[in-house]
Amino acid sequence: MLSVGDRFDDYVVDEAIGRGGSATVYRVHDAESPARVVALKILDEHARDRAHVARLRREFEFAHRLDHPHIVTVYQRGPGWLTMEFIAGGGVQRLRTLPQRLTTLGQIADALDYVHNRAIVHCDVKPANILVEPDGARAVLIDFGVAVELTDDICRRPTQVEASLPYSAPELLAGRAPSEATDEYALACTAVELITGSPPFRDDSRVGLVEAHLHRPPPRFSREIDWLPRAFDSIVAKALAKTPADRYQSCREFIALIVRALQ
Repeated sequence: MLSVGDRFDDYVVDEAIGRGGSATVYRVHDAESPARVVALKILDEHARDRAHVARLRREFEFAHRLDHPHIVTVYQRGPGWLTMEFIAGGGVQRLRTLPQRLTTLGQIADALDYVHNRAIVHCDVKPANILVEPDGARAVLIDFGVAVELTDDICRRPTQVEASLPYSAPELLAGRAPSEATDEYALACTAVELITGSPPFRDDSRVGLVEAHLHRPPPRFSREIDWLPRAFDSIVAKALAKTPADRYQSCREFIALIVRALQ
């Protein structure tokens, strides 16, 4: 762990702003230009193995190839660390109003379609990977650490599911290769959580969650939340179809229908 005032490469630490299972993220400023503030992500000591370093490198390399207002901008990379733009507002759950959350979902859908048009699948869409500016006007998608490129050599059965289980599409859990529809499924789980307060499938056990994603139909949310129209149920159900080909053609199409149903 770094402390406030510590020097790291060309940066000075202002504060720790986030911790995950393998890395810590700090708000830092450039030692030579204090007004330049960025986020510094550093792998923890226990996570300096080849797999974690490769994931961090993948996170940087994918994001560095992309240029979209709702995808995080990355700047530099070193052994076990990277720097990226600092988003001062924090996580998407901080947004208080439904219109703000719907706007954010539209922006992330646009970012995902942009990524998909470049033959990349993010593979870990979830609320924790969406940050927002303080005024809520701009959201960004982060963490391309488990992203894949849809080339012939990558379309193989994954050896393990690295995405977060509450948002994992059935094809990933069944050991099949991801596609653009995999991100759409995760976006649908994210949308349900941001709109209703929890993801579509809730179970205390890993086995129960896997079973739900693979075989259980999504709940009828309008029966649990009286202000949700029944159209919401059918729109979400298509995005959560067990077969990828049965989902919407794009993330934007899905979110546009959600917005129309809730406005």
